[in-house]
Amino acid sequence: MTTNNPNFSENMLSVEEARNNILEMMSVLNSEHLPISKSLGHVLSEDISSIINVPPWNNSAMDGFAVIASDTNGASDVNPVNLNVIDSVYAGDMPNSKVSHNTAIRIMTGAPIPDGANAVVPFEQTNETQQKNTHQQLNTISILKPVKENDYIRFCGEDIKSGDNIFTKGTILRPSEIGVLATLGFKDIPVIRKPKIAIISTGNELTDIGEPIELGKIYDANTYSIATSVEKYGGIPIIIGIARDNEESLNALLDKALEYDILVTSAGVSKGDYDIVKNILSQRGNIEFWSVNMKPAKPIAFGWINKSKTTKLPLLGLPGNPVSAMVAFEQFVRPSILKLKGYTKLNKPSIQAILKNTIKNEDGRRMYIRVLVKKEGVDYYAEATGNQGSHVLTSMAKANGLAICPENILEIKSGQTIEVQMIDWHVDDL
Repeated sequence: MTTNNPNFSENMLSVEEARNNILEMMSVLNSEHLPISKSLGHVLSEDISSIINVPPWNNSAMDGFAVIASDTNGASDVNPVNLNVIDSVYAGDMPNSKVSHNTAIRIMTGAPIPDGANAVVPFEQTNETQQKNTHQQLNTISILKPVKENDYIRFCGEDIKSGDNIFTKGTILRPSEIGVLATLGFKDIPVIRKPKIAIISTGNELTDIGEPIELGKIYDANTYSIATSVEKYGGIPIIIGIARDNEESLNALLDKALEYDILVTSAGVSKGDYDIVKNILSQRGNIEFWSVNMKPAKPIAFGWINKSKTTKLPLLGLPGNPVSAMVAFEQFVRPSILKLKGYTKLNKPSIQAILKNTIKNEDGRRMYIRVLVKKEGVDYYAEATGNQGSHVLTSMAKANGLAICPENILEIKSGQTIEVQMIDWHVDDL
């Protein structure tokens, strides 16, 4: 690894400085009540306590026979203990009989433990299967192995007791948390609402998908990669449309975006004659910065549009090249969405991987190289996915990670270790 890159410049904002500036403007959104079936990925806005016990009563952990444990003392294959079967109880039913000495009640998993019983003998420790195979009536059962008091019983409140604080404010709801909430009978819960992200692409050259393409035009890819990325990270994408390279067109679409939580634009932020997003930001709000020391995605505008005298709409202006837009989204828009949702851990997961391609950093910016990470033995290996031009979206589609070459590093050679920010974890890849 070669350090002291002579092309490194300290004039532009670092990725960390830019991200911190952006996140300082983002605040957790207000809460709403949602059905638990719609709450996956949301963050609780209040503590949740239980008003019931789980399990609600002592119940059987196995299919078997509810017994008095001392009645099974000394039981074995050669010296079984025979008990009279007086009843059966199934999950969802309540017992109708009481267990007394030398009796047993056939019981299914989850069924309440009958009065008098203090243990369950699993079917596997009886001759129940043999009797069934010979079509014998189960009037008696032979116990082939003794049990101790409380064996195979799940006790009332063993998992959750009434009054327990189950989840605290700020808990991210995964399927397991939602399952617990359903166990407790919750239908609706208080959560931080999802942010609504307005999306505008800019450029005279853009044609929306499904429309006939003319000479000199290209289809608008950024709107759809950005919109699906918003959805991936738990936001609600609102596609506003394509603004042409004039202020009237962009202003008309900006007016439609004012009701949402963040505005994300693509293109119109570099130094071209028709790059107008920065100009509009200056006129209708404020521009905080428009250049970050990274590659791809150097031209990034961040600021806000004034909604009123007291409220502002944060605007993130991403580059027009499709890979640049996606890389910038991962570094800046993704953590913004997560913070609005109430998440506190905002960093993308990363690993250390062994490079299969030498990386040269020729202009002193932090490089994000599209790579495919695979595990070989105990190590992860990262291989570039092809042409790294910021216009080559197919190499992004083949990648599951972004290998990071720091600003001050001139070269990282094949065989050396590099940090890789994981975009996706696909089992087949790893």
